[in-house]
Amino acid sequence: MKKLIYILALTVGTSFFLLQAQTASSYKIVNKIHLEGDEKWDYLCSDDLNSRLYVSHGSMVQVVDESKGTIVGKITGLNGVHGIAIDPDLEKGFITGGKDSSVTIFNTKSLQVITKVTVTGKGPDAIMFDSFSKKVFVFNGKTNNATVIDAATNKILATIPLDGKPEFSVSDGRGTVYVNLEDKSSIAVINPVTCKVEHVWPIAPGEEPTGLSLDNTTHRLFSVCSNKLMVITDARSGKLISSLPIGVKSDGTAFDPGIKRGYSSNGDKTMTVVKEGADGNYSVSENVPTQEGARTITVNKITHHVYLSAADFEQAQDGAKPKIKPGTFVILDLIAQ
Repeated sequence: MKKLIYILALTVGTSFFLLQAQTASSYKIVNKIHLEGDEKWDYLCSDDLNSRLYVSHGSMVQVVDESKGTIVGKITGLNGVHGIAIDPDLEKGFITGGKDSSVTIFNTKSLQVITKVTVTGKGPDAIMFDSFSKKVFVFNGKTNNATVIDAATNKILATIPLDGKPEFSVSDGRGTVYVNLEDKSSIAVINPVTCKVEHVWPIAPGEEPTGLSLDNTTHRLFSVCSNKLMVITDARSGKLISSLPIGVKSDGTAFDPGIKRGYSSNGDKTMTVVKEGADGNYSVSENVPTQEGARTITVNKITHHVYLSAADFEQAQDGAKPKIKPGTFVILDLIAQ
């Protein structure tokens, strides 16, 4: 009997050890970059070549030296910051102001504001620079359209009507821009030269997509959706490739082509990691523990560091949204071990 108990104990212990080994994360938070301010945040953007991280934060964008984890400056006087886009050749940055329907243009070296442009819609949110057309695409969430700006002249070139509320967007750098339409559960495909929508692809079974990323080698789009799915589609045909489980309330996704991994930043204090197998099929490799509020994400495709904005929150009262605890805003810096 004692021998049997010993064997059972050994078996249970071994199983527990193996389970721990299987669930141990291959990612590590190597730094927590604490930033001033207690306002809400949205997107963050990595300027990979210059190792600079641009962080949206209420009425300002904070600029962080990624290699040192220290703040090097900020752009202030903004009104409801959402997204940041960078044109590395012109050394320009573009910031959406959702509350005053504007784009603030600044010099990425001096961080001085160059000008402010009023867009042709309301509630500008996501923004991206398209290296193919040298244009900036501003997606206006309250009027279902996109304002197109010439990156060199800062002039508005066109307004693109969209069949739904635009969320995040990506470019393949070869003449195609993609944007998620949240309320239509679809992806709009835009020609950046003609500034026309050429296709609208449904992404069922995904619903209400927000974050969007792209593997430009295998031509795969990754949409994170409100029904806890990452939907992977063919960027050339719109064909459904796969749908994978992710955490709840995901607002962002990123893809690192160097290590062939996709990420979903979730509202349940996890980051879902997706890998492509040798057979071309995709699977969830793990759900990395993060922190409350860490729902937006960016990745430096050179260093492979992953960055997420987060904070601690006070307990919600009477159904109201929880308030941020003062002094807790932080950027999580993760990397695969």
